[in-house]
This record gives sequence, C-alpha cells and structure tokens, in this order.
Amino acid sequence: MDSQHLAQQRCDQINAFNKELETLEREGVFILSESSRQSVSAHHEQLLRDLSASFDIDSNNTAKQLSIGMKVASLFGAIALSASVFFLFYQYWGLLTTTIQTLVLVASPLIMLGITAIFSKHEDSGYFAKISGLLAVCCFVLNLSMFGKIYNLPSSPNAFLIWSLFSLLLGYKVRSRVLLTFAILSFAAYLSARMGMWFGIYWLSFGERPENFFLPALLIFALGHLVQKHYENFAPVYRAFGSLLLLIPVLVLSHWANGSYLPYSREFIEGSYQLAGFAISAGLVWYGVYRNWNESINLGTVFFIVFYIPSFTSGGGIGSQNIYSSWLLR
Repeated sequence: MDSQHLAQQRCDQINAFNKELETLEREGVFILSESSRQSVSAHHEQLLRDLSASFDIDSNNTAKQLSIGMKVASLFGAIALSASVFFLFYQYWGLLTTTIQTLVLVASPLIMLGITAIFSKHEDSGYFAKISGLLAVCCFVLNLSMFGKIYNLPSSPNAFLIWSLFSLLLGYKVRSRVLLTFAILSFAAYLSARMGMWFGIYWLSFGERPENFFLPALLIFALGHLVQKHYENFAPVYRAFGSLLLLIPVLVLSHWANGSYLPYSREFIEGSYQLAGFAISAGLVWYGVYRNWNESINLGTVFFIVFYIPSFTSGGGIGSQNIYSSWLLR
C-alpha cells in the first residue's frame, strides 16, 4: 500500500465488508464461527492501525464527516486569509516607500513557502499546509502584479504561465486540488492568450474569442489520462476542467457567432456549434461510461441537456437545424 488514496479505499472496503457481514448474519444467510470472526477482526484491526499510522485516513463514517468538514473549513479559511492579504496590500500600499514595497513583495511568498514546507513536513492531515500554500500563491500573484505596477513593466501573458507552474508545483507538494485548479485555469489563460496573439488580437482580449480555449482544453483533458502514482485524485480534476474548457466555449459560440474566427454566416456558425455540442457531450458520456469516469458522465449529461433545451425554444436548435438544412440543400 503506497498511497493515501489506496489506503482509504482499503479502509472503506473493510467497513463495507463488516456491514455486509452483519446483514448476512442477521438474515441468516451466512454466519462465521467465533474463531473465524476473531481472526478476521484481529486482522482488520491490525491493518487499520498500520494504515492509520502510515496515512491520514478516515477509519469510520464519523471521521469521514469530520474530515469533510475540516476540508470545507480549511478552504473557506484559505480564501478568507487570501482576501485579507490582498486587501491589506492595497489598503496600506501607498504609505510604503518603493524599497519597502520591494522587500515586502519578495519576502511574502518566500515566508509563506517556508511555512508551507514546515506544515507539510510535520502535519499529517495537510489542512494547514494547504491553507498556507494558497496564501503563498496569493502572495506570489500579488508579487508579479505589483512589481509590474511599481516598475512600469509591460503586461504579458507569461505571468499566467509563471503562476501556473508555481501553483502546480505547490499543489503537488501539499496535495491540494484547489491549487491544481488554479494552475489549470492559469495555464488555459496563458495558452488561450498566446493563441489570440497568433491570430493577431491583443492578448488581454483572448476571452472575446472562445475558440482560443479549444487547444488548452484538449491538452488538459489529455493530462487526465496519465497515471499519477500517489496523486490519484488529481486526474479527475484535469478531466473535469478539460471538459468544461471545451464545452463552455462551444455553448457560448452556439449562441454568439460574433466570437468565432470562422468566416461564415451567423446561422451557420451557431447551428454548427450547437450540433458540435450535442456530439461532444454525448461522446463524453459514452467515453465516461467506457472508462468508468463519473465526472465525465455527469458533465456530459448536464451539457447534453443544456444543448437539448434550446431545441424547443424559438430561435434555438430547431431554427438552427432548419437553417442548416437549407444551407445543405443549396
């Protein structure tokens, strides 16, 4: 057993086995002898002690509920502290000299990185490490942003790439899916901005062309296929956000043809993207069932319904399909 995820799975299997055994005995289907029961119980107790000593696992439902509560509390705490740091910077920033501002900007992420390293080494649950990690990312984002303003540096999409790499490395260090999410979104913003620049638009306007997100969406979804030992919970995050970054732009373009690079009529573009949305969401459901990926099944189902609803509204799918048919018959 070499990962917390597998250890938690084994613990859940033991609890499920004990519940099923109690049910079978109560129904008179199967009854273990006293010696067999003691042997199995002793083995499970020893195994749970070993797993608890090696990994931070939830050995019962009460512990699991407490763990979920702590995760939610740590997330809200991290967000609140990050917001406090952000507003603290902006409230008193004008009162500091340029030298002090530079020292604060350099020292803040380094201090938070050190605190994160200490928590990561000495804390089994990882709650405080994740909070300090999110604060480190917040300080690092402020670091680059404020340096640009202080020294009048030109804006660049490269900041998104730097933030993504920093958050990605820290997210893997403290096993934080929140930091991984920030890294994924920052990378998507960087690559989308670069694609916009390749097509001749100003990089800050990359959001005005939803098709810029198609390439990063496919790359991020592909990363969800990689086997990541010790980080089994990260793959669904890649797949979920890869799917969202593909389906949301398709949904937008199915109602807003002006955001497309395609040199065709509004009706043709919107109808094409609506049909593409049907195909992609249905394919995502099929692929999720094939690979046993619940997040893909759920997202595909939701977006299939979202694309299906306009078919019964005026000017929606039926209108697009009629225009599409008339275009094919020309």
